[in-house]
Amino acid sequence: MLRLEVTTDTAKIDFDAVYRCLNGASNWPESENEGIPRDLFDRAMRNALCFAGHLAGEQIAFARVITDCATFANLVDVFVVPEYRGNGYATRLLEAVFAHPDLQNVRRFTLATSDKHSLYEKFGFHAPLWPETLMER
Repeated sequence: MLRLEVTTDTAKIDFDAVYRCLNGASNWPESENEGIPRDLFDRAMRNALCFAGHLAGEQIAFARVITDCATFANLVDVFVVPEYRGNGYATRLLEAVFAHPDLQNVRRFTLATSDKHSLYEKFGFHAPLWPETLMER
């Protein structure tokens, strides 16, 4: 298996490919970004810490962290393109995310997932201790 190279250098991230994947060109049915206008997508990417995974020069994975780089982080938009799934690339991508210097000592790291609980549990995630305190709008 080739080594996944992970970067946060936005000059090396193919945001057009990310937009296509998150905006319905993939088989990821629960994407909250489906139908999002491009200008809104671009603003979201500019204001987050983005990670791209490249394999032999091809971008095959992506993750985004919304964070203040001090106390809070929310992991979103994690994907590996379909033809590369099942090879451990998501794990490698997440290892890079959680090793990032700006995310050390963050007090609360959150995410939402409908089907990858076992993947995130490997990184210490669990169901909320007080789900009755969580709200969303």
